Amino acid sequence: MENKYRVSVSPHVRDSITTNKIMLYVILALLPSAIFGVVNFGLHALTIICVSIIFAVGSEFCLNKLLNKASTIGDLSAVVTGLILAMNMPAEIAWWIPALGSVFAIVVIKGLFGGLGKNFMNPALGARCFLMIAFSSQMTTYASPSGFTSLMTKVAGTPDSLSGATPLAYLKQGYQFDLESLFIGNVGGVIGETSALALLLGAAFLLVMQVIDWKIPVVYLGSFAILVFITASLRGYDGAFMFTLEELCAGGIIFGAFFMATDYVTSPITPNGKIIFGLFLGVMTWLFRMVGSGNEGVSYAIILGNCLTPMIEAYTRPRAFGIVKEKAKKEAKA
Repeated sequence: MENKYRVSVSPHVRDSITTNKIMLYVILALLPSAIFGVVNFGLHALTIICVSIIFAVGSEFCLNKLLNKASTIGDLSAVVTGLILAMNMPAEIAWWIPALGSVFAIVVIKGLFGGLGKNFMNPALGARCFLMIAFSSQMTTYASPSGFTSLMTKVAGTPDSLSGATPLAYLKQGYQFDLESLFIGNVGGVIGETSALALLLGAAFLLVMQVIDWKIPVVYLGSFAILVFITASLRGYDGAFMFTLEELCAGGIIFGAFFMATDYVTSPITPNGKIIFGLFLGVMTWLFRMVGSGNEGVSYAIILGNCLTPMIEAYTRPRAFGIVKEKAKKEAKA
């Protein structure tokens, strides 16, 4: 026979993009908001970012050595974990707290479950929630911007210094903000979540490079916005539409939607699963922010969604036609 088929082991479909390249794109996408955070809050923010990354990479290196595994620090996943964790830290927090968080993220959440691709929740988010429980006071003390003149609208009775609270806390109390201030990022908060503009620039880069899919972030933000608008209207807020935009620009929802909810390992891969996942995150974040007593809720919503990912994928996984047909025959006989 002249025509021969070449048979090889799976996978038969290959792509030029690698884990290293994906992580590099994520790092590049996070740079605008990271740089803005350093300029806005000062050089201590840069220290926090460097410390978090160093301890994350160092923890992965030591863990690989301890377990006699090949080094995986070259895939840059530890760098991304450390960077995301740092960007979730208050700018003036003690350096050893994010260092501890990075070790917890790499060793406990990632390493003990088998490494990259086997962790059941986002390591950076899991570490942040651990730090929120262990050091709640330090993790909820926020500095006001120091790099620029604050553009925040002054409200009667509001003190000039807004150090110690994020815009979400003031929105919860009924204060109004200049939307431009929230969009640009001249407000209090953690290092990497204050500038919606910088985050959206990074998100656009990831979408253009096809690193992330639009379904999860768009459904997440869209469902949350609809619920907030309905709630604001029912409560009789002045300017329900503006209030909804302020809720979208304040806090970490844009950061979470594009950079954490889209994590390959801990989010569904099925098209319908992504939509369900996004809806779940939108509803849960709305419950935490608008119904519960807290101001934020993005991290907890995403972690809960991570835990439900296996079940979502199980119910949304496409079924082979033959299997469905056979199942129908068995049900008909029964």
